[in-house]
Amino acid sequence: MQTIHLTNSYRSWSLALCAAGCLLSAAAVSAADRGKLSEAQSTYQRDRSACISEQSGQDRTACLREASAALQEARRGGLHDGEARFEQNRLLRCDSQPLADRADCVRRMNGEGTTSGSVEGGGILRELVTPVVPLPRN
Repeated sequence: MQTIHLTNSYRSWSLALCAAGCLLSAAAVSAADRGKLSEAQSTYQRDRSACISEQSGQDRTACLREASAALQEARRGGLHDGEARFEQNRLLRCDSQPLADRADCVRRMNGEGTTSGSVEGGGILRELVTPVVPLPRN
């Protein structure tokens, strides 16, 4: 009988921990969204100031319209950080590699090894030399 109570107690604790983890995750996502929104509002204020002072090189009305549209799109979550997307794509390239080669691929994409070539020249070659100790002969 005591074993059943201990099992139920462990389940209760694990459910409570799981629920707490979900709440913390939701709070972190909410805080990140608020941070992005305040960043978008700051960007809007800078853009608006540039429009009003005519430093944007655009017609004032068109400039203000574009700044407002960008803020609205940011509120809907439609604007994305190009650098973050680049980072994601950079590591996604390694997913097509065989499982045995993925760790080395990620290391190369994170800047280890040497890089040569260019996109304009037809491609970038990333090389990472990993010494391997041979197995002893029997």
